[in-house]
Amino acid sequence: MDAEPNAVPVTHVPAESFRDGEPTPGMTRHVGLDVAGMWSGTVDTEAGAVSGWHHHGSHETTIYVVRGRMRLDSGPDGATAVEAHAGDFIHVPAFAVHRESNPGDEASKAVVVRCGDGPPTFNVDGPAT
Repeated sequence: MDAEPNAVPVTHVPAESFRDGEPTPGMTRHVGLDVAGMWSGTVDTEAGAVSGWHHHGSHETTIYVVRGRMRLDSGPDGATAVEAHAGDFIHVPAFAVHRESNPGDEASKAVVVRCGDGPPTFNVDGPAT
């Protein structure tokens, strides 16, 4: 091991201490942790809901689908779509304009981890053409 061990203790963030995250229409975000270079939280999307278009600035984002289904539209004209189910991961590159939807019959829940600096969400009018 090259680095010196750190004496800073591990911390616990109970679910009841999460706070509301940045709003994007169609999604409910909750922040668990927001420390230098990393944002972690959850997102809930009702069945049939479609979010507004947005990106996450310089943040690289990993999404783990806990329950339900998630679809993300991105790319030129929003023409590229990926759909994930419970147990799947999704990667959203920095600055990738996208929108999320839930094509399923039940609410979806996902765990989100973003690594980067600056504000974690920028709502925009739509994808690039």
